[in-house]
Amino acid sequence: MTDKELKKKFFDFFITKNHKLINSASLIPENDPTVLFTTAGMQPLVPYLMGEKHPEGKRLVNVQKCLRTKDIDEVGDTTHHTFFEMLGNWSLGDYFKKETIKYSWEFLTEILKLDKENLAISIFGGNNDIKEYDKESEKYWLELGIPKKRILKLSDNWWGLAGETGPCGPDTEIFYWTGKENAPEVFDEEDSRWVEIWNNVLMEYSKTKEGGYEELKQKNIDTGMGFERTLAVLNNLDDNYLTELFKPSIYKIEEISKKKYKDYLKEFRIIADHIRSSVFLLGDQSNITPGNTGQAYILRRLIRRAIRFARNIDINKLFTNELAELIIDQYKEEYPELEENKNKILLELEKEEVKFNKTLEKGLKEFNKLIEKNNLDGKQGFNLFSTYGFPLEMTLELAKEKGLNLSKEDYEKEFVKHQELSRTASAGMFKGGLADGSEISKKYHTATHLLQQALRDVLGNHIEQKGSNITEKRLRFDFSHDNKLTDEEKEKVENIVNEKIQEGLDISYEEMSIEEAKEKGAIGLFNNKYNEKVKVYSIENYSKEICGGPHVKNTKELGVFKIKKEQSSSSGVRRIKAILTN
Repeated sequence: MTDKELKKKFFDFFITKNHKLINSASLIPENDPTVLFTTAGMQPLVPYLMGEKHPEGKRLVNVQKCLRTKDIDEVGDTTHHTFFEMLGNWSLGDYFKKETIKYSWEFLTEILKLDKENLAISIFGGNNDIKEYDKESEKYWLELGIPKKRILKLSDNWWGLAGETGPCGPDTEIFYWTGKENAPEVFDEEDSRWVEIWNNVLMEYSKTKEGGYEELKQKNIDTGMGFERTLAVLNNLDDNYLTELFKPSIYKIEEISKKKYKDYLKEFRIIADHIRSSVFLLGDQSNITPGNTGQAYILRRLIRRAIRFARNIDINKLFTNELAELIIDQYKEEYPELEENKNKILLELEKEEVKFNKTLEKGLKEFNKLIEKNNLDGKQGFNLFSTYGFPLEMTLELAKEKGLNLSKEDYEKEFVKHQELSRTASAGMFKGGLADGSEISKKYHTATHLLQQALRDVLGNHIEQKGSNITEKRLRFDFSHDNKLTDEEKEKVENIVNEKIQEGLDISYEEMSIEEAKEKGAIGLFNNKYNEKVKVYSIENYSKEICGGPHVKNTKELGVFKIKKEQSSSSGVRRIKAILTN
């Protein structure tokens, strides 16, 4: 199936269900300071989800261009993208669960002709705030013929706006089996061969300032179908970059580089993805150009990252315009703004490419100065990157040529700090996690301290925190470790955390210098980020960490700790998602 066929089938189907086709909004949200980019199809529709009347009525359908960069370092695999398109249909206070589930089933099985035996479903399984699982959605899926073993209840199946208040509710996700053998009888979300293709958000609650939930007067439906991923599934491809969306770019990169895609998968994918994203950002009506802050910084980073990986495959000439012209031609009918802004797109890409090539030359000169002074270490290596945009790979390769064994440790510490800042910028400036100061956030934050120490107890002292993310629903903790945790290891970690919770350990802190903190054995990351004095939080004699807080006063306040998922985050980094229950 072609990309145009898929979009036409989607639009035509929902038009027969009395939906009005609306245009994609800008990649830059209007009047919304909480996020840098439009990251989902619902963002431009928030006022209408809140009760404003939409000029096209209560039933809408479209494809929305989106941009997400929080997982930029994951681009290079088969499924991750920065720019992507999202197919969606909405009900603004009109139909609800029964109809949207029926429409999803009908479109997938009757219009797209997907095999019913290869479909599986996840539904909301209840959480601390809403105890009851989504029985209504389960009922409708069962009525359509989905076996009970193919319906998974997940506490994570909950959607809410980035802010502290507003519409929210459960969601139900649809998965398709992509394995070569027959789909297993029981749906296992951990099996990566089950690919999520569609999500139906069922907005039936409003979160209040006090943290409670009220039933919405206007109940809404918001769905999202990832276009690139679905197109790959429909064409029996396990690599989005083999679809016709990326094939022209891949062929062009092969022509320019004289290399083959199959031999340089990561480089080709990053170049194709990042230049496509840059073309759409430069062509957007928001008039963004490369710069050093906000959206302009992300645009610059995408272009420079593409150029950096192009050098890895021996592209040493100006190439971005060749790719951009091809992408503009490919999308101009659907997104005429690209053709209208073609001159600007090509000009800005070339300017940035020329500028970055000069930057690399300056970086080389600085690199040579550091070598002459015998002053090259990990921190200086990162400074070459942050000041001159000089890639780590080049620093390491050149250092090796000079007979230097450059340690990556200091560099990586600086790089992770930079990465976290970048992710914060790209995710937005909204309140969330610890910023809201809520009791549940404090609990999850305190639990990460116990989790890190338990991991060190079970796996060893090489465990270091590589990042964390806390919402009101769960904690996410990234840590240095090469191997997948066994079931026994996960159980040990979980048991240790729960033992410490039950022991009712008091949590306190002291202020001291970095040196004193080290002497007392406190765990901490990126020492250079701290002020002269730091807070060291102790969970009695069990855990001691440099941290800004806030935390609960006693571990008994945490409830029961449960690991929900353990997976790879990136090379040498694992990720745990966990919840607390009463």
